[in-house]
Amino acid sequence: MKKLLLVMLLLSSYLFGAMNVQLASKSELMSISGIGEKKADEIIKYRKKHKLKSADDLVKVPGIGKKIANNVKHNVKKKKKINAQTSKKKMSQKATKKQKTHKKNMKKQKNKMNKK
Repeated sequence: MKKLLLVMLLLSSYLFGAMNVQLASKSELMSISGIGEKKADEIIKYRKKHKLKSADDLVKVPGIGKKIANNVKHNVKKKKKINAQTSKKKMSQKATKKQKTHKKNMKKQKNKMNKK
């Protein structure tokens, strides 16, 4: 029972804690807001020679400031970019759906009027 509790505690701290910058892959680093391909490469290059014990150590990496280190520490992910065409398509689909609903409602009202 104690072992199970310990494992659960470790897993929860891993899931909700900051990213392990010493072991994070390039794609994991790039998922953090403010880190692109070049900065991820710089972090990987830096950690080959130096040990990064925490997200706070990232400020030692060239091009990484306190804001990005804070994003890593608090696991702030990048916002997904919405494709302009996709969003226009979704908007037109919603408008079409509303128009169809409106037409159905209008037909119902006409039928009610004709029955009276």
